[in-house]
Amino acid sequence: MSAPEFSRPFDRRGITAEPVVLTATPAECAALAVRFALPAIKRLTASLDLMAEGDVIHARGRMQAQIVQSCAISGDDLPARIDEEITLRFVPPRAYKPDEEIDLEAGDLDEIEYEGTSFDLGEAVAQSLVLAIDPFAEGPNAQRVRAEVLGAEPEGPLAAALRGLRLD
Repeated sequence: MSAPEFSRPFDRRGITAEPVVLTATPAECAALAVRFALPAIKRLTASLDLMAEGDVIHARGRMQAQIVQSCAISGDDLPARIDEEITLRFVPPRAYKPDEEIDLEAGDLDEIEYEGTSFDLGEAVAQSLVLAIDPFAEGPNAQRVRAEVLGAEPEGPLAAALRGLRLD
């Protein structure tokens, strides 16, 4: 398995009060854009405060990116800015029995397992980026393309609901 495009291994023994600032290089941005099927990622940065509670590492901070994504309707390039608070939780791996049923709590879904003393902050930020992208983003030509495909001006959900309520 190859290393992630934006790999930033961090050793938990190096945690200080200072935030960890991650900035993707142009080559890393280009590789992430390919991985996430985006026309471009122009910038990706994150500033994270790390705190250890035993073997559990909490990372909180802000991720910012400038990307170009495709309009969900027309496919046209659509510039977008992402500016989000992120919270990550790195935990040691748990031992599971092969046929054991596992019950997950809501908080368990945001955990990232790591082994040894280091975890990959860059890959966690990259995964946070892809989750922050609006998959239904529409550009200025979306309405025109809808009309061309449907052959008429599409009606919105409210108009469709009201039409269905007509009493004849």
